[in-house]
Amino acid sequence: MRTPKPPRADDSTTAGTTGDTDGNHDTDGTASRLAEPGGSSGKVQSLERAITLLEATADSAPDGETATNLASRCGLNRATAWRLLSTMEQYGLVERDPLTSRYTVGFAVARMASAAGFDGLIRRSHGVLRQVSEQTGETANLAVVQQLGLTYIDEVTPPVVLSAKWLGRQAPLHATSTGKALLAWLPTEEVDVLLPEPLTAYTDTTVADRGRLRAELAETRERGYSVCAGEMERNLYGVSAPVLGTRDRPFAVLSIWGPQDRVPESRFPALGALACGAAEEVARAARAL
Repeated sequence: MRTPKPPRADDSTTAGTTGDTDGNHDTDGTASRLAEPGGSSGKVQSLERAITLLEATADSAPDGETATNLASRCGLNRATAWRLLSTMEQYGLVERDPLTSRYTVGFAVARMASAAGFDGLIRRSHGVLRQVSEQTGETANLAVVQQLGLTYIDEVTPPVVLSAKWLGRQAPLHATSTGKALLAWLPTEEVDVLLPEPLTAYTDTTVADRGRLRAELAETRERGYSVCAGEMERNLYGVSAPVLGTRDRPFAVLSIWGPQDRVPESRFPALGALACGAAEEVARAARAL
């Protein structure tokens, strides 16, 4: 376990004090411990502050943020923010770059997230997928963003349609509408890391040129949804929309797809608009988790 690092110069004005300007003047810690339950609300104030800081740190990805700026963003005294960040750093919830003093989310968060599974998100979004599938007569699925790409976690297929099952599968990001919906909302440097070199051309419509792909991603973001015309499998056509979290960063992607004869390119605008609306519904449901 690492020990907390000393405060930087930008924190030195308050990091050595024990009284907080936000009302927690606790020379021995007794007052804040007594006040922490939060009265009748049952909330623990220090835990709420730590969670707020952790969320703000996550929102600052990929560059991270200093303790001073995080404190300001969360409306906290700098000494309070520094102590909370130092404690979370000990447990691997945040990481501090020794050169820039910027905090980023630590590996422990990723480890806990991977252990949690996606049951809650599936439960809250499955009805949206079912409604989309019934309305379009096509397959609707949901993929979640993971460290190296996307994994499909839920799928609804029309009962009279035979289709490939994508649950648990990963697909090349540049050759699917699902992948392009993710890439279009990521910073360029992250896109470069996620894409292999060279890009594989799976069919004659696969965009395997990085320049052309970047141009398509820009169009995708402006349009609000991505498209795929037989780029992974020749006969599979579809559209996808990102499920956006804080700072418009995608944490999942909702897709509608089917065979070319049922999902021709002429249907893309209508299906794209429907996918965007459904993705917003999933985002609202996820915020309620």
